[in-house]
Amino acid sequence: MKPLKQAAPGEGELAALSMDHKARRVELAISLVLRTGVVVSVVVIAVGLGLMFAHHSAYLPLRGDFSYRQLTSQATPFPHSLAALGRSIAAGQGRGVVVLGVFILILTPVLRVAVGVLSFVYEKDIAMALVTLYVLAVLVGSLWLAGV
Repeated sequence: MKPLKQAAPGEGELAALSMDHKARRVELAISLVLRTGVVVSVVVIAVGLGLMFAHHSAYLPLRGDFSYRQLTSQATPFPHSLAALGRSIAAGQGRGVVVLGVFILILTPVLRVAVGVLSFVYEKDIAMALVTLYVLAVLVGSLWLAGV
């Protein structure tokens, strides 16, 4: 028996293969952004915690005279603006580094939406690119209104 020859893919099949390849590349880019954002934020938070424990050895033991309510109280001077965050990090304060890690974690999904805009432009889906751009504008606007 002779093996059957496979027909060469037609123009429509090539276009479908090309779209599947584009969609796969977009999915990989989005997953890379999300994984990288989470890993970077965890590393930054861990470094910040290490700095906090290095500078404040009273935080380290789980029992003793130190009260953890004091650490998490409203009076604790954590940075509440980007300028204060910059000053805290420049001073080598662990709490500033921890806040930076949390900020990176918050910005990760925002960056994912930005990659979504680029992916829809790459796929030449202008309607979805505009909708996703609107979502990105709402996200950035809400961060701006929150005072970040």
